Amino acid sequence: MKKLSSTEVRQMFLDFFKSKGHMIEPSAPLVPVNDPTLLWINSGVATLKKYFDGSVTPENPRIANAQKSIRTNDIENVGKTARHHTMFEMLGNFSIGDYFKEDAIAWAWEFLTSPDWMAFDPELLYATVYPEDKEAKRIWLEEIGLPEDHVVEIADNFWDLGAGPSGPDSEIFYDRGEAFNDLTEDDPENYPGGENERYLEIWNLVFSEFNHTPQGTYEPLPHKNIDTGMGLERMVSIIQDAPTNFETDLFLPIIAKVEELSGKKYGVDKQLDISFKVIADHIRSLAFAIGDGALPSNEGRGYVLRRLLRRAVMHGQKLGIQSAFLYQLVPVVGEIMVGYYPEVQQQKEFIEKVVKNEEERFHETINEGLSMLNNVLAELKENNQTILDGQTIFKLYDTFGFPVELTEEVAEDNGLKVDHAGFETEMQAQKERARAARTTEKSMGVQTALLGDIKVDSQFVGYDQLNIEGKLEVIIATDAIVSSVDTGSAQLIFNQTPFYAEMGGQVADHGTITDSEGNLVANVTDVQKAPNGQPLHTVEVVSPLVEGNTYFLNVNQKMRNKIIKNHTATHLLHKALKEVLGDHANQAGSLVAPKHLRFDFSHFGQVTTDELKEMEKIVNQKIWEAIPVVTIETDIDSAKNMGAMALFGEKYGHDVRVVNIGDWSIELCGGTHVSNTEDIGLFKIVSESGIGAGVRRIEALTGQEAYEAFRQEEEQLISVAQIVKSPQLKEVVNKTEQLQQQLKEIQKENEQLATKLANQQAGDVFKDVKEINGTSVITAKVNVKDMNQLRQLADQWKQKELSDVLVLGTIQGEKVNLLAAMTPSAIEKGYKAGDLIKLIAPKVGGGGGGRPDMAQAGGKNPAGLAEALAEVTNYLA
Repeated sequence: MKKLSSTEVRQMFLDFFKSKGHMIEPSAPLVPVNDPTLLWINSGVATLKKYFDGSVTPENPRIANAQKSIRTNDIENVGKTARHHTMFEMLGNFSIGDYFKEDAIAWAWEFLTSPDWMAFDPELLYATVYPEDKEAKRIWLEEIGLPEDHVVEIADNFWDLGAGPSGPDSEIFYDRGEAFNDLTEDDPENYPGGENERYLEIWNLVFSEFNHTPQGTYEPLPHKNIDTGMGLERMVSIIQDAPTNFETDLFLPIIAKVEELSGKKYGVDKQLDISFKVIADHIRSLAFAIGDGALPSNEGRGYVLRRLLRRAVMHGQKLGIQSAFLYQLVPVVGEIMVGYYPEVQQQKEFIEKVVKNEEERFHETINEGLSMLNNVLAELKENNQTILDGQTIFKLYDTFGFPVELTEEVAEDNGLKVDHAGFETEMQAQKERARAARTTEKSMGVQTALLGDIKVDSQFVGYDQLNIEGKLEVIIATDAIVSSVDTGSAQLIFNQTPFYAEMGGQVADHGTITDSEGNLVANVTDVQKAPNGQPLHTVEVVSPLVEGNTYFLNVNQKMRNKIIKNHTATHLLHKALKEVLGDHANQAGSLVAPKHLRFDFSHFGQVTTDELKEMEKIVNQKIWEAIPVVTIETDIDSAKNMGAMALFGEKYGHDVRVVNIGDWSIELCGGTHVSNTEDIGLFKIVSESGIGAGVRRIEALTGQEAYEAFRQEEEQLISVAQIVKSPQLKEVVNKTEQLQQQLKEIQKENEQLATKLANQQAGDVFKDVKEINGTSVITAKVNVKDMNQLRQLADQWKQKELSDVLVLGTIQGEKVNLLAAMTPSAIEKGYKAGDLIKLIAPKVGGGGGGRPDMAQAGGKNPAGLAEALAEVTNYLA
């Protein structure tokens, strides 16, 4: 076995499969793009689903990748086991209808055992197979030459995610030797595939050969696929002879930095080692996820990040680190991974800022959480209780980010047990709520052969032509390829087309198809890319269409002109965003439609009104400068050397299209654009809002729509001018401010009169004092406007010490307000304002509560006020 670094192992894997004709797919961002079924990219195949379900045909049916992934379903085990991680790397090779079991197994064996590659000892390798997969077992035994006792049948070796591609799999295990044998020889789990530390699974080969139909049957796939996954961390632990994944070069530099910050040593105390591991694991996830556009928040993936960070901070405290420190680990993560993932290094300052800010915010809540826990524990001991309930444990965990083990530790230090079952119940309820909130869209589509088998050429020529002749190559109607269609809906492919297929946020062109005499044949309502890249026109047929005939294709020019204005304006806005907010403001989605544009971007914090004004000003200045918009086609490396910006989540081939606006905005883009920025005319931002954790959205208008928006606002201003009686629009602001000042003075005068009236009522109300069981009480209905004035009356009552108990009620329309107050002497007798208000509030159809000395309630049944006040006597009696 060769001694290699993690960087060398990763590169060697990719080089091996490149030598087998595979296209190397770059690692996608951890935040899924256009896939609402996933919270995170959680495997190597997750970004390739479009190829497996047949919706897109890849340039090369052989693909390999190293994909960063996040899974958090086992977060509580991280640090306690040898191999659990939140972020990990999956190395994979994939075949989309090309090679199958024989090559997949042979290449896996070659990579692992060949002296030119990993050079593993074949004697230490085992394979597991699905019992019914006789072919895979035959290949391992007869072609690879594994001994019979090195091939194990396991009933669980079947990969299935519900409807969609599925099939048997074959796992490869490495025997780490007797030193790792944590079980007895006769233990039923002591075998490759069992729950043990000796036999380590390093690679899973999935043979995707069936469609799992919605009806529950398994039908052969039109194209059989290969999907494999090898965990880099596990492989490196074997190659570097590490007891666990954490003693490899992927984690040890982080652990060394934590040693420096904490003054503690790794490998001395097993409990403290858990904290080192948790921190090393979690900071990797945080750094990469933030770099890919996710930000800490209280929901979705932002909640996951907040939870990871808080868990790491609490483990830092166990190591004696009392201040923000995680942000100092970000450069270490960047340095470890820079060989293949430069993004952490490139965004180091921004990631550090986010992590540090979140750490400091959490430190503010730690004391609050500890205070809550200590109060709960003191109350339990005062009441002679011995168990801390699961709801409290979960609240500390969920609200304050306290790891369960920390709560248990504090509880046990106080001589109390913890309600594990109750906590698990609360956790399960939360998971079910999250699952219910998740989209129900399918995880992977069922593969169909119809569109994927269409290989005809079709060229898009619509960058500079909107009306052309095209030969009709393919007609699809009622899910079948037909030679003609007379009416109804159909999908068409031409040898060339001016119609833009929806892509990169730009909506599809609409238009018409006519015959040689100009007669309408069909209306084009949508255009999408077919699996092999051809523009696929969805049409409503007006008169017969025949395969092989030539037709005239006419794009709706008015609609296209509006779209191109909005698309070029989107590029200008993207650049303006970066200038105003910073380079971290990356595109996270867009819509370019005829009547408006929508731009989503990553940003940590609010966008101010002044920042929006500045962006709008910059875009309009670029429009007024009349800058030529130049598009060129070149290779990807040349484009990057030009400084072209790639958009978040987009995949680019070797040849790309660059849109250059005066060397100010340079982006890779396949969309359609104006020829000069002055064609846009005008740009106006109409809204800005937050749409998720760390993602903001700007909506804007251009051209005619922007002008109409300004006209509408002017009309509204004219209406306001008429209302405030301002003959000149420029005087509207001054006139409005004068009216506001007058209103404030009137409101102040009203409040003074209301207070005077309340004081007059108080003089009458406070005279009527009753005594019940030696306790003096005042109850009354008063005519004041709100709860605030009730409290003012209660303040007067308290200052004058007029009785032991006060209960007041007021009615305003259909609403009732109640207030109860107690003196210290009444509280000593056992009376509590909160108890009293809970008793009488239902009489007015409401509820409330408060402290022993004062409580309040609201209701919607004015008719019950008299009964509520009468109930006070019963309470005191």
